[in-house]
Parts: sequence; C-alpha cells; structure tokens
Amino acid sequence: MGEAKIRARLPSGFSLERARYAQRVIAQRVVEEDDIEWPVERAVGVDVAFSGEYSIGAAALVSYPGLGLEESSWTCMRTRMPYIPTLLAFREMAPAYLALRKIASKYQVVFVDGNGRLHPYLAGFACQLGVTIDKPTIGVAKKLLVGEIGEWRGGWAPILYKGRVIGAAVETKPGHKPIFVSVGHKVSLQTAVRLVKAFTGRYRLPEPIRQAHLAAGKAKKALEAGAARCI
Repeated sequence: MGEAKIRARLPSGFSLERARYAQRVIAQRVVEEDDIEWPVERAVGVDVAFSGEYSIGAAALVSYPGLGLEESSWTCMRTRMPYIPTLLAFREMAPAYLALRKIASKYQVVFVDGNGRLHPYLAGFACQLGVTIDKPTIGVAKKLLVGEIGEWRGGWAPILYKGRVIGAAVETKPGHKPIFVSVGHKVSLQTAVRLVKAFTGRYRLPEPIRQAHLAAGKAKKALEAGAARCI
C-alpha cells in the first residue's frame, strides 16, 4: 500500500511522519543478539482480536517442554485506528501490552502475532513491543509482508529484502504453509527459529500464540454475549 493510500485511511490527528520517525528510532534500538535467560522454561504469546469498536488484547503463558497453558489474561479498549499494513503496532500495541502486564508469572521470551524485523522499516509490531518491554521478543506472522524467500534448508528458508536477511520462512508442519519468523528484540534470528520450533506442538503456530488467540476469542465471545464488559 502506497503512502498516499495510507494517509487516506489514517484517523484524524495521527501523523504518518511521526509514526515513520518512531519506527526509524525503534529500528535503531533493536538488538539482534541473544540476551535471553537460559533455559527458556516459559514463553508468553500475545494476540489481539476485534469486536465492533473494541480491541481485545490477550496474553498466554506456556511452559516448556510440556507446552501446557499456565496462565492467561486479556484486556479490552476502544480501537484507535483501522488496520493499515506497516502500521500494525499503532493499532495493536496498547491492548497487547496491557494484557501482557497482567501476566504474573516469570517468563523468558515473548511471541508476538505479527512481524518484527520482517517489515519495510525493520520495525514491526514485535520490535516495538520488544523494545518497550525490553525483553526477548519474536515476531510470528502467517503471511509474508515483504521480501523474497530464499533457498530452503532443514525446514526453513531466509527471507531477503534489499540484500539483507530480515526473517525466515519456517515449515512447522510438513505439508502446511510456512509461518514467517523474525527478530523482535534481544534474540538472534537463528535462536528465534529454534525457539519457534521448540514451542510448536500439534498445530502450525507456536503454542503461546495459539493459546493467546484462543484467549482473545473466548473474551470476544464473552463480550458479545454480555457476560463481560470492556472497561
């Protein structure tokens, strides 16, 4: 989507120039080296669902190696802007961050349902969240936003954009479409791929993200049924 079309969809008062500047600053602050507390025994996934005018952020903590759900949380707030490619963090950051803050248990890494470095400005949702919370963060997307997939080797392939490797296509289940993994913060791409595989069980997506998606869906149903309120 071109910048002109993006401007046409922006809510009143939102500055595209300031958003791009923020993304450039975030991109400079991202650390692409491992700064993780080993062993990784718990990971949190975050996801955001939408219901009418509301955004529902959810977080789910999963333990390793059993991949069992230990804790989940959700929060709800009024949606601030529409979905616009390359600006996902400005739509989903706040509800995801608030849900993540409700997780009481200790965890070593965060999986985000969205891109990290795999972004035209190298500063996707996972990068913005990772830099904000200053924790190891990995972006996991179901569709390829930008770049070209390189040569496959051992179940994954690098994704190149403007001559740089910015992510990896990862085949978590033979015969299924790959997912797209990228650095969010404080993790190398190789470790990000390894952790995604380690936290993936019977399904295509890593279990922390899958459980966060389920938590968001459950909260959405409760809100729509009047069994919960958005405060």
